[in-house]
Amino acid sequence: MELSIVRERCQGAGMCVLTAPEVFDQNEADGRVVLLEATPPVERRAAAHEAAELCPASAITVDGHTGPAPV
Repeated sequence: MELSIVRERCQGAGMCVLTAPEVFDQNEADGRVVLLEATPPVERRAAAHEAAELCPASAITVDGHTGPAPV
């Protein structure tokens, strides 16, 4: 699993940080997402997928896909 973010798309809702705080943080100055782990370990992958799904701005990409995790 590889994560990437588009900070310019981020609205600062913070759902990613609430869902996967070990993987995402928010910049104190502008409230936008900060990626802490581009390749999270297995135990954090489900939360990272959920965070991508919950992002209202679709600012998080998982394995080259935005939105819900592939089935």
